[in-house]
Amino acid sequence: MCGIIGYVGKKDAVPLLMDGLRRLEYRGYDSAGIAVIGDKKVEVRRCLGKIAKLEELLLKRPIRGEIGMGHTRWATHGVPSDTNAHPHRAGSVVVVHNGIIENYLKIKSSLIKKGRQFISETDTEIIAHLIDEEILKGSSFEEAVRSTLAMVEGSYALLVMNEKEPELLIAAKKESPLVLGMGEEEYFVASDIPAILNYTRRVRFLDDGDITILSPYGVTIKDQKGNLVERRDEIINWTPVMAEKAGYKHFMLKEIFEQPRAVLDTFRGRIQQEKGVVFFEGLNIGPDILEKIKKIVIVACGTSWHAALVGKFLLEAYCEIPVEVDIGSEFRYRDPLVDKDTLLIAISQSGETADTLASAREGKKKGARLLAICNVMGSSLVRYVDGVIYTRAGPEIGVASTKAFTTQLTVLYLLTIHLGRIRRKITKSHGQEMIQALMQLPHLMEKVLEQDQAIKELAKKYSKAQNFLYLGRNIYYPIALEGALKLKEISYIHAEGYPAGEMKHGPIALIDETMPVVVLAMMGPAYDKIVNNIEEVQARGGKVIALCDHDNHEIEAKVADVLKVPSSTPELMPILSSIPLQLFAYHVAVIRGTDVDQPRNLAKSVTVE
Repeated sequence: MCGIIGYVGKKDAVPLLMDGLRRLEYRGYDSAGIAVIGDKKVEVRRCLGKIAKLEELLLKRPIRGEIGMGHTRWATHGVPSDTNAHPHRAGSVVVVHNGIIENYLKIKSSLIKKGRQFISETDTEIIAHLIDEEILKGSSFEEAVRSTLAMVEGSYALLVMNEKEPELLIAAKKESPLVLGMGEEEYFVASDIPAILNYTRRVRFLDDGDITILSPYGVTIKDQKGNLVERRDEIINWTPVMAEKAGYKHFMLKEIFEQPRAVLDTFRGRIQQEKGVVFFEGLNIGPDILEKIKKIVIVACGTSWHAALVGKFLLEAYCEIPVEVDIGSEFRYRDPLVDKDTLLIAISQSGETADTLASAREGKKKGARLLAICNVMGSSLVRYVDGVIYTRAGPEIGVASTKAFTTQLTVLYLLTIHLGRIRRKITKSHGQEMIQALMQLPHLMEKVLEQDQAIKELAKKYSKAQNFLYLGRNIYYPIALEGALKLKEISYIHAEGYPAGEMKHGPIALIDETMPVVVLAMMGPAYDKIVNNIEEVQARGGKVIALCDHDNHEIEAKVADVLKVPSSTPELMPILSSIPLQLFAYHVAVIRGTDVDQPRNLAKSVTVE
């Protein structure tokens, strides 16, 4: 969603704010703006379009100040326009906001009756008016913010400045991410860590209801009643270089090539091969509880949901426990059958996905144990659940998820071993074998990445196709779903993923000589069935691109093109087979000239419904 950056210190805020906004571009946006206080006066610059347009505006109409805030907007209320771009101003008050104010129409109507005039179509503008109203009644800046927040319903991460108290920047959070950066005689606040990594790695994660007052003299955090609260400092071990492209043309390509390291980091220090066991720091759900769990429910959205589907295959096969997988946006709108004997696993790269958070709350309400699989330390999800397993993927800047997906699969594999050993469904020797296979995985992933040029040539061949079908069976059908999602996300080509056994139930009607069909044809119990599917496609003139094991030589005669994947155990092949599909989608998108890192209409973290 939208990006937020704020600064209080002794330096000119404008270059710092612009740098922070550039590092938040990956979140998706349609307009940008900044505001600073200089000589006790607020100056605002904002415009429709990319940050480059805002830079041009600042060259024509420069501003300067030591306190300021910036924003990249992704439209919810109001179309993308200069007028709807943030910051928004009313009287002496200027606001940037991420989230949705659900009762804004009621409040706006009331304010209009009082004579207030609105410039934009956004819900954010009412916040500026409400705060300004309270200040005009005699409230202090801080009191006015607190009173306003008591009136609004919905989610928000917001920053507020006020000309009448020009040394203060106030931040507030509810159900939208916000983090403080603690520098040397300077302070930052941002919606995501990469925005401030160049300046500090010492951060404080804010909780829902926190109201933070930043000034040149320090930071104070209070609750909504005005009571002081403490938030401990944490050190982020990401370096600024980790959030840069490191010579790659796009963040997505860099992150695809980072996957062997990311997977290694995910299992490093968590495996004991000699004992055939896995352990997690921060799990906080003991073996005595996990042994008695009668059902697992996994909730997730998008790519994380595809990882969850793979997790279902693993956990049911090796832990002999029933597993349900739910899309987060659907889970809470029925009456899910979860209770104290249920382990609810919420998967989210950012830990801020609104629907996944809501599902976790629904699970807790019904008494389930909550476990998060997440990449971002201190995010809203991990602070809500009973236990967390971090994926350790490092910053993922590209909107289309790659290394987050493969590290989520790695965590689910590790969790399978852990739970299987606890429940005595995986023997010590089998645990040792599974860990040995995992230790070999990063090397095999490197082997896949060596095929990048060949995959690029294949992308050239098929880049003009307008429709794709992706097919897989058993544990590979979620990978077919993910492969299709990657292609449609960044190339804007229509692509569908299907369990191959469902091909005759509809998709087969679409197949002709213009329809490339990507088939995951890995060795296993369903191999003969998938070969039958290939022949059915060929009989209808479809062009098959087959992913298969490195040692499979027979399939080449049956298909138009082949991508070979080094062989591993069936449980780890989904990780290896996802990488060629990521590279294929990437190269098709580059050839077609789309914005790979910031696809249209998409945001990295969906923090509203």
